[in-house]
Amino acid sequence: MPSSTSNFKRRLRLPRLFFRKPSQFESVHGGPPLEYERPIPRLAWRGITVVVVLIVIAGTCAWEFYCRSIGYGPTLNDNEDLWTMTRRRVKPESVVIIGDSRAWFDLDLDELQKGLGKRPVQLAMGGGCAYPVLADLANDENFHGTIVCSVVPRLFVAPPGTPPMERGEKAVRRSHTQTPAQRASQYLAMPLEEHVAFLKQEELTLDDLLKRLPIPNRPYAQVPPRLPPYFGTLDPERRSRMIEECARPGSELQRRIQQIWLPLFTPPPPPTYIPREDFGKKMGAAIEARFHDVAAAVQKLRARGGKIVFVRFPHSGELKKLEDRETPRAGIWDRLIKETGAPGIYYEDYPELSGFNCPEWSHLSAGDSVEFSKRLVPHLRRALQL
Repeated sequence: MPSSTSNFKRRLRLPRLFFRKPSQFESVHGGPPLEYERPIPRLAWRGITVVVVLIVIAGTCAWEFYCRSIGYGPTLNDNEDLWTMTRRRVKPESVVIIGDSRAWFDLDLDELQKGLGKRPVQLAMGGGCAYPVLADLANDENFHGTIVCSVVPRLFVAPPGTPPMERGEKAVRRSHTQTPAQRASQYLAMPLEEHVAFLKQEELTLDDLLKRLPIPNRPYAQVPPRLPPYFGTLDPERRSRMIEECARPGSELQRRIQQIWLPLFTPPPPPTYIPREDFGKKMGAAIEARFHDVAAAVQKLRARGGKIVFVRFPHSGELKKLEDRETPRAGIWDRLIKETGAPGIYYEDYPELSGFNCPEWSHLSAGDSVEFSKRLVPHLRRALQL
């Protein structure tokens, strides 16, 4: 009698060669012959293939035309792999730009190269905290160059676990752990991203499109503030430029982004499950730790001959009023300069820098970024003693 653990199922063996025509009968383990049949319907497969390819091409072109019609254009995606590619360009004596998107939009690499004698490496990132990149450069024993660090107070002191910190940490981590496949994927993706508009990864994916659904806040489910839509292009050097539609006075895109900044820069209410006093103490401790860590990183950098200058870039309108009220200059900027002993350039201190207007309240237009960089160079040279 067969064992209860034996397999009573008779399995058909697939042909050794996929394209081999199977014999009429296949024998399994010496058992009785089993009929092997792979029925393939008699259809016009060549015609079906042509139809499917045409449908895919038509759908792709329709989606591309639609994305362009609502204002999108081809641009590189600012992901960890592009940042890592740029990070590899940092040489021991490089000039490196770090921080948030204001250094990203407001600095022109050509003008800085003319004024400083070296072409800067752009490592600033949208919505990112400068500290993870500053710490990475400070810990790089080969680097003894110059850092231009943008300071937006709320982003600069962002505590661990928040999106600004995580964005910087992910980029730094990828630069140390990038695989050959990830590196090759970035090189292959760039030619497509430079010519196809719908490849905007942070806005036109299904997940991001679903987030645009108008879902109201509920008592125990608060909808997070929306991020601004596409309003700038990015090139292989990670230079960002505001598109003309956003810079045009009174444009719908400009007004839309202005109203997005306000809730993004407004501090959220403390969580209800933590007493207000305890939450305040934790936030205070996190800010104190950030000042200590930044001062230590600056000291480590300067000990090997490196230089750093902190820069406060222009902001305008209601966003400026909000930032000045929530994060006044004496609260973070003045203390940062004092505790690090590093030079700082606050744009409001200089008439030639304070006359610029940010169209959407947070960044300079493409044309103004060139002129601002030209005017900033003498102050950078003076602060860095060049």
